[in-house]
Amino acid sequence: MPRLGRADEAGRLHARVDVAGSGEASVATGVPVLDHLLALLAQYASFDLALEVAPGDAEEEVAAAGRALGQALAGAFQAEGRRRHGSAVVPAAEALAHVVVEVSGRPLVVSNFDLSDARVAGIGSDIVATFLHELAEGAGLTLHVRLIEGSEPDHVLEAIFKALGVALAQSCRKRRREE
Repeated sequence: MPRLGRADEAGRLHARVDVAGSGEASVATGVPVLDHLLALLAQYASFDLALEVAPGDAEEEVAAAGRALGQALAGAFQAEGRRRHGSAVVPAAEALAHVVVEVSGRPLVVSNFDLSDARVAGIGSDIVATFLHELAEGAGLTLHVRLIEGSEPDHVLEAIFKALGVALAQSCRKRRREE
Protein backbone atom coordinates (compact mmCIF):
# COMPACT_ATOMS: atom_id res chain seq x y z
CA MET A 1 0.00 0.00 0.00
CA PRO A 2 1.71 3.20 -1.14
CA ARG A 3 1.60 5.74 1.64
CA LEU A 4 4.59 7.71 0.46
CA GLY A 5 4.58 9.74 -2.71
CA ARG A 6 7.34 11.74 -4.34
CA ALA A 7 7.69 14.21 -7.17
CA ASP A 8 10.96 15.68 -8.39
CA GLU A 9 11.90 17.98 -11.24
CA ALA A 10 15.67 18.21 -11.78
CA GLY A 11 16.50 20.65 -9.01
CA ARG A 12 13.34 22.72 -9.58
CA LEU A 13 11.13 21.08 -7.00
CA HIS A 14 10.86 18.23 -4.57
CA ALA A 15 7.72 16.92 -2.89
CA ARG A 16 7.23 14.06 -0.47
CA VAL A 17 3.93 13.09 1.14
CA ASP A 18 3.26 10.44 3.78
CA VAL A 19 -0.52 10.01 3.89
CA ALA A 20 -0.22 7.98 7.10
CA GLY A 21 1.59 10.81 8.87
CA SER A 22 0.81 13.09 11.78
CA GLY A 23 0.36 16.48 10.07
CA GLU A 24 3.98 17.66 10.07
CA ALA A 25 4.91 20.04 7.26
CA SER A 26 8.16 21.45 5.95
CA VAL A 27 7.18 23.73 3.09
CA ALA A 28 9.32 26.26 1.20
CA THR A 29 7.66 27.48 -1.98
CA GLY A 30 8.95 31.04 -1.95
CA VAL A 31 5.38 32.26 -1.37
CA PRO A 32 4.87 32.60 2.40
CA VAL A 33 1.07 32.58 2.25
CA LEU A 34 1.15 29.34 0.24
CA ASP A 35 3.60 27.82 2.72
CA HIS A 36 1.11 28.62 5.51
CA LEU A 37 -1.84 27.21 3.55
CA LEU A 38 0.00 23.98 2.72
CA ALA A 39 0.96 23.56 6.37
CA LEU A 40 -2.76 23.86 7.23
CA LEU A 41 -3.62 21.32 4.52
CA ALA A 42 -1.06 18.86 5.95
CA GLN A 43 -2.33 19.42 9.49
CA TYR A 44 -6.00 18.87 8.59
CA ALA A 45 -5.16 15.86 6.39
CA SER A 46 -2.72 14.40 8.93
CA PHE A 47 -0.24 14.08 6.06
CA ASP A 48 3.47 14.54 6.59
CA LEU A 49 4.46 16.91 3.83
CA ALA A 50 7.87 18.05 2.61
CA LEU A 51 7.70 20.44 -0.33
CA GLU A 52 10.45 22.61 -1.72
CA VAL A 53 10.26 24.77 -4.85
CA ALA A 54 13.29 26.58 -6.27
CA PRO A 55 12.86 30.37 -6.14
CA GLY A 56 11.41 32.01 -9.20
CA ASP A 57 8.30 33.83 -10.34
CA ALA A 58 5.62 33.61 -7.62
CA GLU A 59 2.89 32.41 -9.98
CA GLU A 60 5.20 29.71 -11.35
CA GLU A 61 6.06 28.61 -7.80
CA VAL A 62 2.36 28.28 -6.93
CA ALA A 63 1.75 26.20 -10.07
CA ALA A 64 4.81 24.02 -9.45
CA ALA A 65 3.75 23.38 -5.84
CA GLY A 66 0.26 22.29 -6.90
CA ARG A 67 1.56 20.01 -9.64
CA ALA A 68 4.19 18.44 -7.37
CA LEU A 69 1.71 17.78 -4.56
CA GLY A 70 -0.72 16.21 -7.03
CA GLN A 71 1.95 13.95 -8.50
CA ALA A 72 3.13 12.94 -5.03
CA LEU A 73 -0.42 12.04 -3.96
CA ALA A 74 -1.34 10.13 -7.13
CA GLY A 75 0.08 6.79 -5.94
CA ALA A 76 -1.76 6.90 -2.62
CA PHE A 77 -5.07 7.37 -4.44
CA GLN A 78 -4.41 4.40 -6.71
CA ALA A 79 -3.58 1.90 -3.94
CA GLU A 80 -5.90 -1.07 -3.70
CA GLY A 81 -9.07 -0.51 -1.70
CA ARG A 82 -8.83 3.29 -1.42
CA ARG A 83 -12.00 5.38 -1.26
CA ARG A 84 -10.87 7.71 -4.06
CA HIS A 85 -13.36 10.38 -3.00
CA GLY A 86 -13.87 12.72 -0.06
CA SER A 87 -15.89 15.70 1.08
CA ALA A 88 -15.46 18.25 3.87
CA VAL A 89 -17.04 21.45 5.12
CA VAL A 90 -14.62 23.44 7.29
CA PRO A 91 -14.70 26.98 8.74
CA ALA A 92 -12.02 29.60 9.31
CA ALA A 93 -13.45 32.55 11.26
CA GLU A 94 -16.37 33.92 9.17
CA ALA A 95 -15.47 31.80 6.11
CA LEU A 96 -16.97 28.39 5.42
CA ALA A 97 -15.81 26.21 2.53
CA HIS A 98 -17.00 22.89 1.12
CA VAL A 99 -14.52 20.83 -0.92
CA VAL A 100 -15.33 17.58 -2.72
CA VAL A 101 -12.56 15.43 -4.23
CA GLU A 102 -12.90 12.55 -6.66
CA VAL A 103 -9.99 10.63 -8.14
CA SER A 104 -11.51 10.52 -11.60
CA GLY A 105 -8.58 10.62 -14.00
CA ARG A 106 -10.36 13.62 -15.57
CA PRO A 107 -8.75 16.73 -14.06
CA LEU A 108 -11.32 19.45 -13.45
CA VAL A 109 -11.87 22.25 -10.93
CA VAL A 110 -15.32 23.73 -10.43
CA SER A 111 -15.66 26.62 -8.00
CA ASN A 112 -18.00 29.48 -7.18
CA PHE A 113 -15.48 32.12 -6.14
CA ASP A 114 -12.84 34.34 -7.70
CA LEU A 115 -10.03 35.81 -5.64
CA SER A 116 -8.12 37.37 -8.52
CA ASP A 117 -8.87 40.89 -7.26
CA ALA A 118 -7.85 40.08 -3.69
CA ARG A 119 -4.08 40.58 -4.23
CA VAL A 120 -3.24 37.97 -1.61
CA ALA A 121 0.43 38.23 -0.63
CA GLY A 122 0.91 40.79 -3.38
CA ILE A 123 0.19 38.24 -6.11
CA GLY A 124 -2.07 39.57 -8.85
CA SER A 125 -3.68 36.29 -9.83
CA ASP A 126 -5.96 33.94 -7.97
CA ILE A 127 -3.36 31.70 -6.30
CA VAL A 128 -6.05 29.26 -5.15
CA ALA A 129 -7.30 28.71 -8.71
CA THR A 130 -3.75 28.26 -10.02
CA PHE A 131 -2.82 25.83 -7.23
CA LEU A 132 -6.05 23.79 -7.48
CA HIS A 133 -5.86 23.44 -11.27
CA GLU A 134 -2.28 22.16 -11.08
CA LEU A 135 -3.13 19.84 -8.16
CA ALA A 136 -6.03 18.40 -10.16
CA GLU A 137 -3.81 17.90 -13.22
CA GLY A 138 -1.01 16.29 -11.23
CA ALA A 139 -3.25 13.79 -9.43
CA GLY A 140 -6.08 13.31 -11.92
CA LEU A 141 -8.70 14.85 -9.61
CA THR A 142 -12.09 16.36 -10.06
CA LEU A 143 -12.40 19.10 -7.42
CA HIS A 144 -15.55 20.99 -6.48
CA VAL A 145 -14.89 23.96 -4.22
CA ARG A 146 -17.80 25.93 -2.80
CA LEU A 147 -17.38 29.03 -0.71
CA ILE A 148 -20.50 28.95 1.43
CA GLU A 149 -19.68 32.09 3.39
CA GLY A 150 -16.74 34.44 3.72
CA SER A 151 -15.46 37.85 2.73
CA GLU A 152 -11.98 38.13 4.28
CA PRO A 153 -9.55 36.64 1.69
CA ASP A 154 -7.17 35.20 4.31
CA HIS A 155 -10.02 33.36 6.05
CA VAL A 156 -11.47 32.18 2.74
CA LEU A 157 -8.09 30.70 1.76
CA GLU A 158 -7.68 28.99 5.13
CA ALA A 159 -11.18 27.47 5.00
CA ILE A 160 -10.56 26.13 1.48
CA PHE A 161 -7.19 24.58 2.28
CA LYS A 162 -8.42 23.06 5.56
CA ALA A 163 -11.41 21.49 3.78
CA LEU A 164 -9.15 20.33 0.94
CA GLY A 165 -6.88 18.60 3.46
CA VAL A 166 -9.77 16.72 5.07
CA ALA A 167 -11.23 15.71 1.69
CA LEU A 168 -7.84 14.51 0.40
CA ALA A 169 -7.31 12.46 3.57
CA GLN A 170 -10.69 10.78 3.09
CA SER A 171 -9.76 9.96 -0.50
CA CYS A 172 -6.62 8.11 0.65
CA ARG A 173 -8.37 6.06 3.33
CA LYS A 174 -9.24 2.43 2.89
CA ARG A 175 -12.84 1.56 2.17
CA ARG A 176 -14.58 0.11 5.20
CA ARG A 177 -16.27 -2.57 3.18
CA GLU A 178 -15.92 -3.98 -0.29
CA GLU A 179 -18.42 -2.64 -2.78
